[in-house]
Amino acid sequence: MYLLLKRSIDVLFVLLASPIVVPVIVVTSVAVRVTSGSPVFYRAKRAGLHGQPFVMYKFRTMVLDAERVGGSSTAADDPRITACGRLIRSSKIDELPQLFNVLKGDMSLVGPRPQVLHEVAEYSEHERQVLLMRPGITDWASIRFRNEADILKGHADADEAYRLLIRPEKMRLAVKYVNEASLLTDFRILLDTFRAVLAGVFSKRDTP
Repeated sequence: MYLLLKRSIDVLFVLLASPIVVPVIVVTSVAVRVTSGSPVFYRAKRAGLHGQPFVMYKFRTMVLDAERVGGSSTAADDPRITACGRLIRSSKIDELPQLFNVLKGDMSLVGPRPQVLHEVAEYSEHERQVLLMRPGITDWASIRFRNEADILKGHADADEAYRLLIRPEKMRLAVKYVNEASLLTDFRILLDTFRAVLAGVFSKRDTP
């Protein structure tokens, strides 16, 4: 029953939010196209429910062929990030296209963040619990590591820094969510995510 209600809420939320979200997506698409060309969207292959691959959408915030010249982790000082991309990433607008994934059923509003396939292949049996739920746009780990790029800043190997500084706690929180998932938990995560995004936007405005 929980999963059925969760799916219904996901779809209803996206439909109700469309009048606000669609204009933002259109404006952002134009900004990305004008400042860094095409493609506007970044299509990333990720592991979904039960580990099945799917294509996750984000606004492109990096130079073309960024994956060929760097790793999958991104630090705040990564030279691959475009000027427009920095603004989009700081406000989390780059994640908005994932609402299309929610409508398609690939993702949920709340759930463990989807990971690259080679990362999932290395999951322990304990960590594979996260594959029992649809991946989400946000979860406890997204809030805890909302400044992930800043944590990785200054490290010569961002992927290695991610494995050492972020991955263990992120996986612990992902498994915790799966074991404690409920509509109340989802509501709390959405509310805390909204607060975290607002706090991040205003803190950057206050930075000289």
